This record gives sequence, structure tokens and C-alpha cells, in this order.
Amino acid sequence: MKKHLQTILACLLALLAGCGKPADSSNNSSGGETSAAKGAIGVSLLTLDNPFFKVIGDNITAEGKRRGYDAIIVSADKDVAKQGNQIKDFIVKKVSAIVLSPCDSKSIIPIIQEANAAGIPVFTVDIPCNEPGVKIVTQVATDNFGGGKEAGQAMIEALGEAGGKIAVLHFKQAESCLLRVKGFREVIDAHNASGKAKIEIVTELESGGAKDIGFKAAEDALQAHPDLRGVFAINDPAALGARGALEKAGKAQQVVIIGFDGQPEGKQAIKDGKIYADPIQFPDKMGVQIVDAIVRHSKGETLPPQMLIPTSLYRKADALKDPELK
Repeated sequence: MKKHLQTILACLLALLAGCGKPADSSNNSSGGETSAAKGAIGVSLLTLDNPFFKVIGDNITAEGKRRGYDAIIVSADKDVAKQGNQIKDFIVKKVSAIVLSPCDSKSIIPIIQEANAAGIPVFTVDIPCNEPGVKIVTQVATDNFGGGKEAGQAMIEALGEAGGKIAVLHFKQAESCLLRVKGFREVIDAHNASGKAKIEIVTELESGGAKDIGFKAAEDALQAHPDLRGVFAINDPAALGARGALEKAGKAQQVVIIGFDGQPEGKQAIKDGKIYADPIQFPDKMGVQIVDAIVRHSKGETLPPQMLIPTSLYRKADALKDPELK
């Protein structure tokens, strides 16, 4: 009998020892969700040269890991063909979801349709694709139209009662920038209709959303309009490029710049008086929210067509209180 009890006890100890080994690797992290337990999220962003998109990608990676997904982050480098190949690769890999900021919302339609046909849910971040014939689960973005309106108000504030001629440095390839300029123009048009000192948009030039192209565009605007008083640039790199052109031409004090984004370099320029103001975005929130949307969709929840994150107008007074700046 004693020998029988010893045998039973030995078996029980062996079973208890086995409990120390995870039977299911999906349950060994906080909340019972481990990286890659739910698959991968394929993410193709407009460019990773712009810190704004890198913040989105970093936050998708971190939040994805926390919620049980791996993230494959790639840069489309503003190249529609390259982005198309990236999405095709995601389809071959059978990712759980695809997130993209389209390089061109119209040109990317056939590739999104391939993802739709493969049954992979597609989400857009920052730049929408509102074209017919594609299924987008939801769009997570800045309220770009509202931000454009804030930029318009900032320009009116900066120019004061004198008004004057201004240039817009655009990036028409991105729908988000089209919305920014639309909101900006709406506010300027309303201001002019009120009978106050006119603010005239005398030129609209392509900036590529980049510092070097923004520099050249601002140079061209100054050559055509030496009495220019303001520049609205659709993002910080273009705004910083414009500032370089103004300094080279000796007109940094004559022309005010309104940017958009609130990247660290842009905020520092606002503190240093080189840019007047930015409607700032929150790319960290976008990254977290897009992963949350993927999780909610995976559970069968119906999501709204878009989830917009408001901008906040950031001036020098805000920069002087910003602990992250020098």
C-alpha cells in the first residue's frame, strides 16, 4: 500500500512540474496576447524619410506587439509601383491586415482590390483612399480639413491688418494635403469676403512634401512675387525648405511661414521664430488607434468609415513651454 501511495505521489509531482511549462505560447504575455499570436500586420507608409510616418510605424509596431501582432513596416518612398509590390507581398504572406498611406489614392485602386479579393482587411492611415470600387475598413487620420482651417486662421493672425500676397506649397499627390489646402482656402476666402485687408493666394506650387523641393518652390515664388508676405506649406519639411529660401534671399523677416505637422524640427523652428505656427498632428495616436481598429474589426465590430484626430494650433508661446525642445 505504501509503495502504491509513493507511486501516485511521484505521478502528481511530475504533473505539477509540467504546469511550469507553457502549454500554449499565446498565453505568456500580459492580457494573454503575445506578439505574432494573431499574425502580422503589413504596413506600407508613404515614406520613412519623414519623421511623422516613422512615428506612426513605431507606434503600430509597439501597440501591435502589445495586442498580439507582429508588424511589417515598409516605406513606399512615394512610389505607387513600389507600394503596389509591397501590398502584393503582404497578400502572398497572408497577413492578418494591411495598413497603408497611399502614394496616390487613384493609382493604388487595383492593388487594394487584390487585397479585397484575398479577404484581407485594408485600413488607411493619415492619407485616405475614398475612391469607388475599393473596400477600406476604416481610415484613421488627422482632421486635415480642420487643420487647414486652423492654418488659415494662423495666416490671418500673422499677417495682421495689412494682408498681402501669399504662396501655397502643395503636395497634390496626397489627398490629406488636398484637404489641408481646401480648409486653408475656405478660411482665407471667408476672410476676404468680410471686407478686411485682402490676403491673395498668388501662386500654388508643388513642394513634394520635402525640404529640397520646398526650397526650390519658395525660390520660384519669391522670384515671381518679390513682395510676397506669406507661405503656407503643407508639412514641416516643405516649410523648413521655404525658410532656407527666404534666408538665402534675405527676406526671412518679410515673409511669414505657416507649416503643418508639429515634427520636432518644425516645433524647434517655431520656438526659434523661423516658422510662425503649425497645426500639429498626433502620429503616435494614429499608430495606436489603427491597431485598435484592427483588433475591433477582428472581433466583428462595425467601424465608422473614418476616425479623425483633431489638430492643435502650436505657436511660439507653446514652443517656449515645450520641455522636449532645446
